[in-house]
Amino acid sequence: MKPDSDELTPEEARRDHWEMLRFLALNACFGAMLGLATACAILWLDLGGVGTSLARASHPVLPALMMTVPLALTFAAAVTASAVMLMPYKKKKQR
Repeated sequence: MKPDSDELTPEEARRDHWEMLRFLALNACFGAMLGLATACAILWLDLGGVGTSLARASHPVLPALMMTVPLALTFAAAVTASAVMLMPYKKKKQR
């Protein structure tokens, strides 16, 4: 009886899992940097008067964080999800 070709040895499975985690972390970091760049652009270009409002605030750090952190997390999640959905996993199994 021939073993199933889709089965991985424990060593191959461990390496595949680490490659997948590295892939996800790289895409999450790229998305977070993209979100931070977007937040900085909003502040720098003063869209909607946000930059001016923060410049006049007595404690501008908390509102700035409340804008940048959710943007960074949203962009990180979106980039990671799109990378997972577009991943050519069938090609990897065919090798």
